[in-house]
Amino acid sequence: MSKVVLITGGSSGIGKSIGEFLSSRGFVVYGTSRSPERYPNSKIKLVALDVSDVMSISKAVETVIDTEGQLDVLINNAGAGITGPIEEVPNEEIKRNFETNLFGPINVIKAVLPRMRAQHSGLIINITSISGYMGLPYRGIYSASKGALELITEAFRMELKDFNIQMTNVAPGDVVTNIAAGRYHAPVVKGSPYEVTYGSVLRAIDADVDSGSDPKVVANLIYKIINTKKPKIHYKVGAFMQKFSIVLKRILPDKVYERLLLNHYKL
Repeated sequence: MSKVVLITGGSSGIGKSIGEFLSSRGFVVYGTSRSPERYPNSKIKLVALDVSDVMSISKAVETVIDTEGQLDVLINNAGAGITGPIEEVPNEEIKRNFETNLFGPINVIKAVLPRMRAQHSGLIINITSISGYMGLPYRGIYSASKGALELITEAFRMELKDFNIQMTNVAPGDVVTNIAAGRYHAPVVKGSPYEVTYGSVLRAIDADVDSGSDPKVVANLIYKIINTKKPKIHYKVGAFMQKFSIVLKRILPDKVYERLLLNHYKL
């Protein structure tokens, strides 16, 4: 039987690319969107799901299981970008980002675990970010939410080891998507002590995304992971220097690494 895959945030960007790739390889794929009716030409089935709404999550998972009788792979892809000086980012936006990038994935995992445990099988792939391995200037909230999901995965894996349920992280670097359109940007405030530096870094962030990797690279990796008997705990995908930056952080003194980041962002 074909494996049944559920991808949160499957209507655009990385999620859409993963869904279409897996569908072309014979998987039964369901993507999610807060408004699936906006995508009548989607090449994969879309169900309504808002990761910040527990009832919405439960209903979407039940729909897939009731329709297919099984759920083999969950890909927690839905996420939101956020930029700004931490001092100036409103608390409600910080909470909203963590609701989407951390609490949402946790609640989707909770919703699928009873079925996977009953099957005594399952694979959960959390899409995090290379920026979750380091605190980046003016992306600190995003780094923190994605980094927290990386650590949650490590803990979850050990808790699930007796149930034959696998879990792993995939941390992309910059990928060409429309993430900037949905990202919360704290405004560059005239006269703010961060006006010049934040404005400069914001332009650099957008330029990095525009020149990022093709999302199909992530889709290919996901396909390989699904077909791996024992997935690793962490996977990184993207430009060489972005992946290598994680290695540098492990081996360099903290202040030397910090200086590299400051030089990169011209701060």
